[in-house]
Amino acid sequence: MENHEGVPKLKDKHIMIAVDESENAKAALLFVAGFIGGFHGFRVTILSIIAAPNRDLFGSDGERQKWMADKREAISAVLERYRQILIQSGFARTKVRTELVVSDDRPVSAVILEKQKEACCCALVVGRRGISKSEEFLFGSVSNALVHNSNNCSVWVIEPTCGV
Repeated sequence: MENHEGVPKLKDKHIMIAVDESENAKAALLFVAGFIGGFHGFRVTILSIIAAPNRDLFGSDGERQKWMADKREAISAVLERYRQILIQSGFARTKVRTELVVSDDRPVSAVILEKQKEACCCALVVGRRGISKSEEFLFGSVSNALVHNSNNCSVWVIEPTCGV
């Protein structure tokens, strides 16, 4: 594809922001809004993963399904709010999309990397959770796993600052 002067038109750079309901995720989104919002040549996917809880945690499958439906509704509202923030920061409506994925048994980081690869994103953005070294050892760190396992994309781990 070329512009009217015969110069090849560059494809938009695709950025994926992985979010949850935390303040750190919001800080990552606000970083992208402030850093890139208003510049042409970028598009964004805001991704959220619901890690489905084990069936044993519920008295019935109906209770689990209700929990999942409630969680999906809450996350969908967060995603739409974040979408509006990016649009207000200067991204075109057509350049901001959201995606919500339910993951049963796979680590959140693996799902994020799979979605990044499918969408051919050049950058992944996540908020740093600020877990302790012992918590990271026991439970793992999504941002750490993304940094160490990503291929063909940069990973931006955003540390929340005061006032965000």
